[in-house]
Amino acid sequence: MARREAPAAGPGSRALIVDVIRSAVAISRVELADVTGLTQPSISNIVRDLIADGIIHEVGSAGSLRGKPRKLIAINPQNRFGVGFHLGAETITCVAIDLTGGMIGREVVPRPTGDLAGLLATRFDDFTAGLDLPPSRIEGLAVVAPTPYPGRPEPTFDRAWLSSRLGLPVIVENDAAAAALGEFWSRRVSREQAFGSIYVSTGIGAGFVFGGALFRGASFDAGELGHVSVDYAGRPCPCGNQGCVERYASMAAIVADARETPQLRDRLATATSDSSAYDAVARAAVSGDEIAFEVLERAAAHLSVAVTSVVNLLDLGRLVLTGPGVAVAGSIYARRVRAHLERTAHARNRHPVTVELSAQPRDAAGIGAAALVVQASIAPGHTPGQVA
Repeated sequence: MARREAPAAGPGSRALIVDVIRSAVAISRVELADVTGLTQPSISNIVRDLIADGIIHEVGSAGSLRGKPRKLIAINPQNRFGVGFHLGAETITCVAIDLTGGMIGREVVPRPTGDLAGLLATRFDDFTAGLDLPPSRIEGLAVVAPTPYPGRPEPTFDRAWLSSRLGLPVIVENDAAAAALGEFWSRRVSREQAFGSIYVSTGIGAGFVFGGALFRGASFDAGELGHVSVDYAGRPCPCGNQGCVERYASMAAIVADARETPQLRDRLATATSDSSAYDAVARAAVSGDEIAFEVLERAAAHLSVAVTSVVNLLDLGRLVLTGPGVAVAGSIYARRVRAHLERTAHARNRHPVTVELSAQPRDAAGIGAAALVVQASIAPGHTPGQVA
């Protein structure tokens, strides 16, 4: 019987094949057909185009039961590059990655005031020139930032002007969602996994990748985990809700709790920002300070409740904890989240929920921004972002 073409053999077939090659590291055309359900002619045509574009290349061969060695193909990392900027409150983190998500450049600079689009254009020129990246191989720029509370202004700039000035696509996304895609891409997670990440920073966000595509929601606002209530009569939140987990487990909330704790208040007196104060508490907690540990442990317990709700709602199978909030004391969060999910995840008897820590939590949003560019370039067909 002739093999039937799977539904994926439409416009998304190229994205499907790129995703499978990315997650497999190296794979043969025969294996691609088995995994994707596409016919050999479709595989051959798409692979030929990807090789011609320089996106993949042949990397050797493997033995076969049929006698003839199978040629293996893999992503060609250095063929193209993505650039991402993460707009923090005081800094801009600039990141460049290759096609596999490997970081090839990083820079953190103060965030100046003034015309944001013009500043970003100048920063892009300086950053890419410093890395000596060939302009013809840069696929675009993504700019990510935290999502503001409802009613508060968000940082805006003329994306159309910036795109025209750079001669490249410009993507805008929230930082937590971008971090999820960056973890998905650089970890070579399979598109078959229901994947999510929790981004712990001055607020708390989340991002989800299903079928290789970032889930964005109706207004690109999906993943506001920080505003899941863990206490309906709890602390008021600027979003209008009460008991939001962000008010208990974010970096800002932990610093506020620490400043109200006599044993910790003095050691935070010299901290110049919430970030430096949080790091001081986190370092104390992992160094054996029982009071600091209790503050972090309470925060992790609140976060675990919210995470379990999300895992149950979406039936996630793999979760990464990332963001600057887990850079120092991530083990405290991870241990508490794992233990809570082992007791309370609804599907725990059907499948485990893997909880991992990010390898580069402070840079996750910038890496994710650059990954948005890479995915849009070499794996088109996923949910489109806000592109100018």
